[in-house]
Amino acid sequence: MSQKLQYIDWGLIDYKDAWEKQKVLFDALIEQKTHVGARHAPHLQQQFIVCEHPHVYTLGKSGQINNLLINDEFLKKINASYYHIERGGDITYHGPGQLVGYPILDLEQHNLSLKKYIFCLENAIIRTLSDYQIESSRIDGATGVWLDADGKTPRKICAIGVRASRSVTMHGFAFNVNTDLSYFSHINPCGFRDKGVTSLSKELQKPVDINDVKQQVFTHFQVII
Repeated sequence: MSQKLQYIDWGLIDYKDAWEKQKVLFDALIEQKTHVGARHAPHLQQQFIVCEHPHVYTLGKSGQINNLLINDEFLKKINASYYHIERGGDITYHGPGQLVGYPILDLEQHNLSLKKYIFCLENAIIRTLSDYQIESSRIDGATGVWLDADGKTPRKICAIGVRASRSVTMHGFAFNVNTDLSYFSHINPCGFRDKGVTSLSKELQKPVDINDVKQQVFTHFQVII
């Protein structure tokens, strides 16, 4: 476990503001990593950022715009915004009640490949769901965390989309806790047309304290990496 992983909670923050703040931290870590020797690199500050966003749709660099099923006028009507960004993955939704995580890490200091890092993110969510007696897993070829993955009603509860440069990460995961799932009806989530979405509160049939979930995910993630 890294002693240099700082937990930061930005609360409810506009997506563009969070994106810009992320990039400052991301660029700073790359800059520091470039100018210090390997001997000092383990002492660089790394962040595990959590937050929530107002309603917004984001499309990854390899995503298809036709997976957004509404036009600009309708976006305004539902009080949502849209951004095409540099992370991996297709289209997803962020909104109040959804736990969004932005770990800014130097993967080399954790001996992680990008693939293994994504596996760690998924594991942290899977273990958190297990805390609530909810069984979850992965689907081959579909990054993220799913319920009933091999059953008749596969549904995604956490999306993952990451960018890495010089082994430094940004973007991360979006875990549906108390999310208004109706907003997913306006997209093909992560490019899938034949699978559903769900939330922790929907599965438990009651609201969940998102601050508790934030701490649980962070705790599990620290142990895993």
